Amino acid sequence: MPRELLLTGVRALELADYDETPLRDVEVRAEAIVSGISLGTELALYRGESPFRNRRFDLDLRLFVDDPSFGFPAGLGYEWVGRVIEAGGSATAPRVGERIHVTLPHRETHTFPADGPPWVALPDELSDERATLLQSTAIALQAVRDAQLAPGARVAVFGLGAFGLLAVQLARLDGAGFVVGVDPLGVRRELATAYGADLAFDSAADVGLELKRAGEPADVAIEFSGRYEALQQALRSVKVEGLVVAAGFYVGNGNALRLGEEWLHNRLRMVASMQGWGVPVDRRALRASALELLAQLRTDELLTHRFAFRDASRAYAALDAKRDALRATLAY
Repeated sequence: MPRELLLTGVRALELADYDETPLRDVEVRAEAIVSGISLGTELALYRGESPFRNRRFDLDLRLFVDDPSFGFPAGLGYEWVGRVIEAGGSATAPRVGERIHVTLPHRETHTFPADGPPWVALPDELSDERATLLQSTAIALQAVRDAQLAPGARVAVFGLGAFGLLAVQLARLDGAGFVVGVDPLGVRRELATAYGADLAFDSAADVGLELKRAGEPADVAIEFSGRYEALQQALRSVKVEGLVVAAGFYVGNGNALRLGEEWLHNRLRMVASMQGWGVPVDRRALRASALELLAQLRTDELLTHRFAFRDASRAYAALDAKRDALRATLAY
């Protein structure tokens, strides 16, 4: 019987058996090869820090509403790579035998309508593991697009995890003239400069003060860490009427965010970068663009940890304790 990974409580995971449903005419069924663990979003859910712990997002109201029954059990993950093993009579694509990426949770199989979740057929030259960065590339690409970079723009990227390191490269490809990376970990700062950043700051520094004293404020800052302290530093780093793209998964209270300071007095703009949950973004087109760009990006150093699916509980516990991990995979 196939198994799926379920979050059953705070820091509590279970590999649970499930029954395969009969395949409908419009559906396809795929078998897992590998899936990627996104350390920001998934660890926030794992630690019980997410608003989804006891609240749900009402898509009609566009509001989070209290719902104590919501949250557990829940699936984790959105970087799933597998191979199609069955297709209904009306499902012409993807084809049986085709490798696909789909934004669905960690699970040994998935059955879904062929016109349902945005799946992408993978080219032969893209390895299984590298393909687990496809949706992350799409998220980073959306943030760079939301930044609306002018040719030669000065860009500061806060949070040099997988998303930030992808965004450093994508900003360069999009015409940024000067890129600054910000992160507390030296190894990530070194990767950022290897990936094309001109400078990399320790997040303990007053980055905005350093840039402005040098007469080089950022035109745009993109914040990926999901920390309010970093978002505040991003606001300090940009020029008058500059733009800050908030692309992190923010949790907890926002005491570190002081909107009465630079945000107000420099007439700044701030935009949330989001592509799911019913917002007006063409996700299929975005993912198609991300697939093309992924071939141009350096990613080998981003895949830092590998686990077997059967060891998923141990994997999350280990990742929860590490500060140096960038991206992990589960092999089936």
